[in-house]
Amino acid sequence: MRAHIKIIPALVVAGTLFAALAFGQAGRKPGAPNEVGKERGVLLNIIATRADGSDERVTSKQLALYDGGMEQTIQSFTPDPGPARVVLLVDNSLGLRADVEKLQKATREFAYEIYEGDKVLVVGYDQNAEIIADWTDDAKKVEAALPEFRKRGEPHLFDALSAVMNDALAQFAGTNRKRVIVLVADGLDRGSKTHFDPVFKELLREDITVYALQIPDRTGGALRRDSLKPGQVIQKLTEGTGGRVLSVNDSREAAKAICDELRNNRYVLAYTPTSLPLYEARRLLIVPDEGINVRYKLTQPGQ
Repeated sequence: MRAHIKIIPALVVAGTLFAALAFGQAGRKPGAPNEVGKERGVLLNIIATRADGSDERVTSKQLALYDGGMEQTIQSFTPDPGPARVVLLVDNSLGLRADVEKLQKATREFAYEIYEGDKVLVVGYDQNAEIIADWTDDAKKVEAALPEFRKRGEPHLFDALSAVMNDALAQFAGTNRKRVIVLVADGLDRGSKTHFDPVFKELLREDITVYALQIPDRTGGALRRDSLKPGQVIQKLTEGTGGRVLSVNDSREAAKAICDELRNNRYVLAYTPTSLPLYEARRLLIVPDEGINVRYKLTQPGQ
């Protein structure tokens, strides 16, 4: 019996209402819509590291920013050591090429690696997205909930992503920039009512970063008519939002790497786009000095 497990849409209604009020605010300051060159501050989440592994802070003078092909003035580039809100979104559908124990282990490792102030929400999905462990910083509470994982049904990945954004992460839109989804899955979607493109655009608009602990593709890379392959879904979700892919086979190291970089290597870049059509999607490019590596969302969605 799983009657005590809550379905995602039943999360706090106030969070959903807040999301409606905050929609269109994430990642930028208020301004008149659909105007070219109108001042409107924009904030970007950046992961910046030094190739030599040193902890020396990266500065704005070591970066060049291009928005829509136009170089922009970086107004500030500051570390973001604040707490993270992390959703562990775990595929527990029937055909997944990973047993329940592996899913439990990946979840457990994250629960023990988060930093002080961070909180995690564990959600398992097949046709439904269900809370395994509600928002907590208590690893023992997460571990106690792990037996709730089970494998059944088909993977409605895109529906689950949409539910998590709207009903779990939206409530933090005005208070916490460090909103993250860690996907433990192979990337297959089979049967969602929601399509990939709207979900991906909403991730970009809301500045949510996606990481993945990738599980081997159950389809073997087979072509899918009018659909992305599972591996392509994982790649686009992670690279497009500034996250990255790690192996589920070493979940302890993967959890440590993600939690460490969220706390120690995350920056916020501020700029005001000039001479740009803000209602159109635009490619972003950040060129760092030699010896510096950066990750960030690759597209600024239209307003």
